[in-house]
Amino acid sequence: MKKFDKEKFFRRYISNFVIVMMLGIVAMVTLNLGSVGVASTSIDDVVYQGNRESSYVSLMFNVYWGTEYIPEILSTLEKYNVKTTFFVGGTWAEKEQSSLKMIYDHGHEIGNHGYFHKDQGNLNYEENYSEISVTHKLINSIIGIDMNLFAPPSGSFNNSTIESAKNLGYTTIMWSKDTIDWRDKDSNLVYSRATNNTKGGELILMHPTAHTLEALPKILDYFVAHDIIPTTVTKTIN
Repeated sequence: MKKFDKEKFFRRYISNFVIVMMLGIVAMVTLNLGSVGVASTSIDDVVYQGNRESSYVSLMFNVYWGTEYIPEILSTLEKYNVKTTFFVGGTWAEKEQSSLKMIYDHGHEIGNHGYFHKDQGNLNYEENYSEISVTHKLINSIIGIDMNLFAPPSGSFNNSTIESAKNLGYTTIMWSKDTIDWRDKDSNLVYSRATNNTKGGELILMHPTAHTLEALPKILDYFVAHDIIPTTVTKTIN
């Protein structure tokens, strides 16, 4: 029988104890770093509505198509002395530069809607960054502005979307009311969805369609009658 070596036993015990402690510390640090990363870019960084104590709302137009309706939409907004926000897609802006300039020259706010209208919730950080930054550079080259509002196509985003937008100086914007005008070609539905129980701070999603154009004067008349002030996203959320 081997003689029990007390010194060797304690050396091995201490060594194993130190290893276990070090592994525990590494695990704790990893968990903490992970939680910090998530907290830094979370749902709290996405804006769904503005100031509920104000009288401001915003009719947000997302534009990748519907160019033929934009001149009349602009004329209607001008008639009511309304400035609002157009989130423009990069592929649309590249093809329709004169329409983009027309929107901007009418005094409306321009926001970023990504380049290819991708499902950004399925993109990694680099892909999200590219969608936003390429569109930013394009719009800047056409009308000379630096946008700071980003609306994810189809409302799809993930933490990488929020993080890349933030790193590019953008606030990620969603909506509190959706007219679903791209699907339901009914001006009465557009009107009711834009006005039903509308309160200050609403961000109302729209697109340039024939039925949206038809509903727009009635929506603006409703706002006037109820002391609701339609304006840009920036003014509504600040």
